[in-house]
Amino acid sequence: MAKFEGYKDIYVFVEQKNGEIANVGYELISEARKLVASIPHMNYSVVGILLGHQIKDKAQDVIAHGADRVVVVDHELLKDYSTQFYADALTQVIQEFKPDSLLTGATVLGRDLAPRVAARINAGLTADATKIEMDPEKKDEALLLVTRPTFGGNLFGTIICPDTRPQMATIRPNVFAMDAADPSRSGEVIEFEPTFADTDAKVVVKEVIAKVVEGIDITKCDILVGAGRGAEHCLDLVQAVADELGGAMCCSRAVVDDGFADKAIQVGQTGKTVRPSLYIACGISGACQHVAGMDKSDMIIAINRDPQAEIFSVSNMGFVGNVEEVLPLLKEEIIAAKKA
Repeated sequence: MAKFEGYKDIYVFVEQKNGEIANVGYELISEARKLVASIPHMNYSVVGILLGHQIKDKAQDVIAHGADRVVVVDHELLKDYSTQFYADALTQVIQEFKPDSLLTGATVLGRDLAPRVAARINAGLTADATKIEMDPEKKDEALLLVTRPTFGGNLFGTIICPDTRPQMATIRPNVFAMDAADPSRSGEVIEFEPTFADTDAKVVVKEVIAKVVEGIDITKCDILVGAGRGAEHCLDLVQAVADELGGAMCCSRAVVDDGFADKAIQVGQTGKTVRPSLYIACGISGACQHVAGMDKSDMIIAINRDPQAEIFSVSNMGFVGNVEEVLPLLKEEIIAAKKA
């Protein structure tokens, strides 16, 4: 008898709000497809879990993005996010379908929901992961190797959960690429009816006030010009170059800590994770905490006066020199290349 009889497939919690699915769900489905492809002998499928009210019509979108099946839990108590009811429903889905692994986005919602569900089913959970892969040495099971930063981002640890199922992990948005949707894909939609023993909400939300976000969301920018401590004296130049290239300025934690920029544009382990097509790092040393938030960029260009700076080890192109001297020249080269 197998060690975990009946547990199979990789499930992804597909977060949605007001019927709009968060991209992180599609990113995790795309990555789950790569995971199942790496263990063809296990014959695993990718399954999406969609909780909400009147959201069944979104199941085909989840299939188009790579899911083989979608478990839809549609109930009026799930219309808006509730820790109580969402945890009840997701726990029941796990108990009914027995996923081998369950991936959740490390969003505000996911960070609230996943640990509560893990505690209810006595499962292991790795939080804020930046990398997931299958253990190639395990031929009779799908053991997840989940990597996450630790000790303030100074080290990376790989965690396994060999003794419990499902293996659970929360993964930050933008860590993985989202594959393009294929509307021609077909899959199975399974409707699951949860049972709520207590329908009286323990916490009642009287009013939801949408946060007004000012400025540009750097996680959605295709071009970013990042400023580190070595560029604090010429932030106007960094901003001007970002504007000229049609992108936005972001920064390292050092710039925020020194009071030169708002945390909303901070990139890194304690900031935001970005994946632009072009990332220009200006005066950024390349500490692993910052690199964890931008190393998935398609093209990384680094400018630093220290030839030994760690940022050069992750960059596609590097320039040794002062930011205020190199950046204007680089800007002109990029603009000329775009016109050519």
